[in-house]
Amino acid sequence: MEVPVDTGPRQAGGGLGVARSTSSGRAARASAIPWARFSAWLECVCVVTFDLELGQALELVYPSDFRLTDKEKSSICYLSFPDSHSGCLGDTQFSFRMRQCGGQKSLWHGDDRPYNSKAPLALQREPAHYLGYVYFRQVKDSSMKRGYFQKSLVLVSRLPFVRLFQSLLSLIAPEYFEKLAPCLEAVCNEIDQWPAPVPGQTLNLPVMGVVIQVRIPSRVDKLEPNPPKQCDQENLLPAPVVLTSVHELDLFRCFRPVLTHVQTLWELMLLGEPLVVLAPSPDVSSELVLALTSCLQPLKFCCDFRPYFTIHDSEFKELTTRTQAPPNVVLGVTNPFFIKTLQHWPHVLRIGEPKMSGDLPKQVKLKKPSRLKTLDTKPGLYTSYTAHLHRDKALLKRLLKGVQKKRPWDAQSALLRRHLLELTQSFIIPLEHYMASLMPLQKSITPWKSPPQICPFRQDDFLRSLEHAGPQLTCILKGDWLGLYRRFFKSPHFDGWYRQRHKEMAQKLEALHLEAI
Repeated sequence: MEVPVDTGPRQAGGGLGVARSTSSGRAARASAIPWARFSAWLECVCVVTFDLELGQALELVYPSDFRLTDKEKSSICYLSFPDSHSGCLGDTQFSFRMRQCGGQKSLWHGDDRPYNSKAPLALQREPAHYLGYVYFRQVKDSSMKRGYFQKSLVLVSRLPFVRLFQSLLSLIAPEYFEKLAPCLEAVCNEIDQWPAPVPGQTLNLPVMGVVIQVRIPSRVDKLEPNPPKQCDQENLLPAPVVLTSVHELDLFRCFRPVLTHVQTLWELMLLGEPLVVLAPSPDVSSELVLALTSCLQPLKFCCDFRPYFTIHDSEFKELTTRTQAPPNVVLGVTNPFFIKTLQHWPHVLRIGEPKMSGDLPKQVKLKKPSRLKTLDTKPGLYTSYTAHLHRDKALLKRLLKGVQKKRPWDAQSALLRRHLLELTQSFIIPLEHYMASLMPLQKSITPWKSPPQICPFRQDDFLRSLEHAGPQLTCILKGDWLGLYRRFFKSPHFDGWYRQRHKEMAQKLEALHLEAI
C-alpha cells in the first residue's frame, strides 16, 4: 500500500500546518521547545481515511513536523481500520501497539527518566513502541463513491493510558468528524497547555469545554485503586469529569467469556507463553489482550503484545514464521486466516460474538490444539497446557452471585483485579524474600574496600526455601507451585524481574558504600 507523500496538512488559508510557523512562532521556538507539553502526553494525532485508489491513506498528521517513517505510516494506516471480517458499522474504539522503526525522532522528545523513575513499572513510557488509540467511524453516506463514510482518528502515544485516551477520543472524535481540521487544531493547542503527567499528582485537563480529572499512579502507591480526591476540584466550573483510573479496563467485561479459565490464562501470561486471541472485532481483541497483559500487576509485562494485528503488518512474516518456535507474544487478531497461519502456536483463544445479556455469556471450553479447524473454528481455548494451580471455585461463585444480584460491573472488576493481584503477590513475595537474603550484611561495607558483591541467585536454594516460606503462607490455592516456579525461571518475566531487583540492590549497595566513605 502506498501512502500519499504529503502527510502534512494543506498549507492554504492558515490551516493546521500553519499554526506555529509565523515569525512570533519562530521566536517562541527559540525560547522554548515547541510542543513540549503536548508531547508529554502524545506523539502525534493522525487521521486515516479510505481512498478508492490507495485503500487506507494517511490524510493528516499533527503536529505536521512530527516525523514518521514510511513503514510507520503504512502500519498506522492498516492498524487504524478494522479488517473486512469485522463488519464494524457505526463507531468503534480500539487500540494497537506497533514497533518504532527508527528514523528521525521528533526534536521535542523530552527525557523519559523523571517520569519513569516514579511511575509504576507497568505504566512507564514505551521505549521502542508506539501505542495507537483509535476511534473509527463507518456510516452509510450516499455522497461518497463507496456509499460509506469511513474515517479513523488516532492518538499516537508512548503512555499506556488506555482509559484516559479512549475517554478523550469519545469527546473529540464525534466533534472532529462533524467539523474537521479547525476542531483538531484547537484540541491539540489545548493539550499543549496541559500540565505534564507527574506520578502521584491529581491533574485537571481541560478539553473542549470539559475538564477531565485524573490521578497519575505512582510507584509508591498502595496497590489498591486510587481515584482522584474530590477535594482537588478548586471550585472548577464546569464540574470535572473524574476518571477513576487512567489505565484500568473493565476486567469483568473483558474476561466474561473466559472467567472459568482466568487462572490458566494468568499462568500462561506469567510464563510468557505465545497466545493468539481471535476475536470478532478489534475492540474485543484489543481489550482482551490488554486485560491479559495487565493481570500480572505489580509485575511488569516483559513480553511483546499486539492488541490488534493484521496480515498487512510489516512484522507479519517475522511473527508467523514456522522455521522457529513461536515468539513470546500475545497477538490479538480478527481475521480467521490467522488460524491457518498460526496452527503451530501452542495456545489459541477463540472468542465468539459478545452476548449482551444480564447473565454470563457461554464460557469457552478447553479444547485440544488438534481440534483447531481452519476458518470455522468454534469458540474455545485450544491448548494442551495443564494448569499448575487448582481453580479457585470460591471466586467463580462470588462473581456468579454478583451477576445474579446485579452487582455493578466495576465492583465485579475490582473483585477480579484483587484476586489476580493477590495471586501475583503470593507468587512474588517468596522471590522477594529470597532476593533480599542475597544482599551483603551492612557490617561488611567498609570505606577501605570496594563494595561487596550481591550473592548469586541459586534456583535450588530458592526452591528449598519454599517449604517454610512459600506462597502457601499468603494463598489458599493448592497445586504444583514448585513446577510453576521452575517454568517461571525460564520465562522473560523472571529475567525482567531479576534484572530490575538486582539493579535496585546494586544502587543501594553503592549508596551505602558512599555513606560509609
